[in-house]
Amino acid sequence: MAEEKAKTKGLLVVYTGDGKGKTTAALGMCVRALGYNWKICIIQFIKGSWKYGELKGIKRLAPDVELHTVGEGFVGIIDDDKSFEEHRAAARKGVQLALDKIKSNQYRLVILDELNVAMDLGLVTEEEADEILAARTDKQHLVITGRNASESILEKADLITEMREVRHPYQQGILAQKGIDW
Repeated sequence: MAEEKAKTKGLLVVYTGDGKGKTTAALGMCVRALGYNWKICIIQFIKGSWKYGELKGIKRLAPDVELHTVGEGFVGIIDDDKSFEEHRAAARKGVQLALDKIKSNQYRLVILDELNVAMDLGLVTEEEADEILAARTDKQHLVITGRNASESILEKADLITEMREVRHPYQQGILAQKGIDW
């Protein structure tokens, strides 16, 4: 009996759910892929106004890992003073950047952090997301993170992990901590 060659293809991976760890899981995959000398591009939708530890950490992985923060911050919450149109314009730039980076064929792994949230908020349309998915080659892996993944994205995904909150330190009065949460 002839040995079957393992089937390989670029995967669509979705990390979603109401629990913490979606971006962290994607960054773990980034580090794993970096161990095999892959070029990686990370585009963060939504995040933008706050400074996270991953911004500093990923800079240390350059030039093999690129990080682009295209969002204007969290929409409609906390310290958001921008209009929906400003957020939508930033998301459109992010969609175009994602298309450009994917079509360049320079990256084996592309991570679209918080794209699910951008879609849920109406900043990125289903059509724009479909255009991004259609742009990748059969060798490119795409990771999409964020709560409230659309049915359309879930139907197309090869791997879906749902983070479920079981316990959170905030419930005990413990605030988000530098190096752990941001």
